[in-house]
Amino acid sequence: MPSHLFADRPAQPPEPGAVDALISQTRRLRGEVDAVRRDAVADEDDPQQRWQRALCDLAVHQLDDLGAHLGQLRAGVPASASLVDAAGEIDVPVDTAHATAPGTAYGVAAPPRTGSLLSRVGSAEWNLLTDEVSWSDELFQIFGRLRESGPMSLDEMPTMVFAEDQPVLQSMVTDCLIDGKPIDGEFRIVRTDGRVRTVHMTGEPVLDTDGCTASMWAVLRDVSELRRSERTVRESRDSLERSRHIELTERRVAVELQEAVLPPWRGSLRFAHDGPAPLDVAAHYLPAASTGLIGGDWYDALALPDGDALLTVGDLTGHGVAATSSMAMLLGALRGMAVAGIRPAALMGHLNQLLETSGQPALGSAMCCRYDPVAQTLAWAQAGHPAPLLFRDGTGHTLRRPEGVLLGATTGAAYGEAETRLLPGDLLVLHTDGLTRGTGADDDTGTRRLLALGPRLAEARDAQDGVRAVVEEFGEESREDDACVMVVRVARRA
Repeated sequence: MPSHLFADRPAQPPEPGAVDALISQTRRLRGEVDAVRRDAVADEDDPQQRWQRALCDLAVHQLDDLGAHLGQLRAGVPASASLVDAAGEIDVPVDTAHATAPGTAYGVAAPPRTGSLLSRVGSAEWNLLTDEVSWSDELFQIFGRLRESGPMSLDEMPTMVFAEDQPVLQSMVTDCLIDGKPIDGEFRIVRTDGRVRTVHMTGEPVLDTDGCTASMWAVLRDVSELRRSERTVRESRDSLERSRHIELTERRVAVELQEAVLPPWRGSLRFAHDGPAPLDVAAHYLPAASTGLIGGDWYDALALPDGDALLTVGDLTGHGVAATSSMAMLLGALRGMAVAGIRPAALMGHLNQLLETSGQPALGSAMCCRYDPVAQTLAWAQAGHPAPLLFRDGTGHTLRRPEGVLLGATTGAAYGEAETRLLPGDLLVLHTDGLTRGTGADDDTGTRRLLALGPRLAEARDAQDGVRAVVEEFGEESREDDACVMVVRVARRA
């Protein structure tokens, strides 16, 4: 196996193409090692052949583990340092074609570095006829046992094994010695230095001429880092799934809250007492394309008890349930104060104070309009918000904004109020800044695009048709923030 494939690398996500290339190399190497393993079963009685086959089995296991990890990386499961370390177990080439008897270097040109494959793999043989036991140097390292203490017999080994894992070891050894079954299983040990390691054990019985078990040999592999990496992958996957579930749940709650608060209407906003001709109103919410989360934008239109109409749009910072719940609170307060007859400028001051004292501090922009259908005047105030666009006879212009800072930005802020006369057939476009935001503070490209829709808005059959024209112009863009737009047309008298 080429050592460069498993050389140390920084613990950072590889490029997708690099992962695919590594997967292809791993598959090719596995096929080559598998071919060597098949050739190694020619003489079952030759200890060197059995050891060579054991090394090939180990290499196949390692390559399968690496292939699985690479597949997880390609699937998008976050990699961790421990996963990279576990893949790094296969970092020293093993020349299986020149393998020698257990306990030797097996063709490695230089001593393995700490944490390499060979320092994590050891061998043992227990002779049942002579009670002789032989351990490789690497096995002493795995168990943290001094060479002078000698190898452990099969009866002694359970003393280092976790109590709950002792039945596993006992069952494997019994099945091998009595029934001649191969060994393949894992158990945990506690070394003399207190460190806990996970050991994978594979082996087979050696039968005498009468078919009885004469000895047992095994290859023991320290898989502690590999199992730790697998746990990390599982935990990362579980964490990712939990995060996705939380995100979906939060989005669903935010959507339900928004739908419960924002008015579902499309069409006429009629006034009390069969007064002047109604306003034709329609609105639309456009979610942010970058996050997919619901934000704190709102729109509303409400016929007030004194015969006036409330028209408002606004935007709170943030996304998700926190933003939508704050929006619901603010919009509820706004409606209540408008019904109580509070004028737009004073209303903005109260909203600013409310947002300052909220348990979820945020900033917000807002615009509040009060339309008098008898006098046909629009009184409005704004808090750091884009001004309404007024379209008359196919030509649009931006209304001049009165003074007003963002809601929640400063204590005791004062807000100005402007008044504009509207004529039958006039059309207002109210929107949040997410619709027209440009690349800089002075970029008015979005506003100019809206004003350019004047001829099309003049031909609109109703307010909903006007909203449709705006959405067709802006709706497919990859906005970083959500937005809403409201179109209001002053109906002509019958």
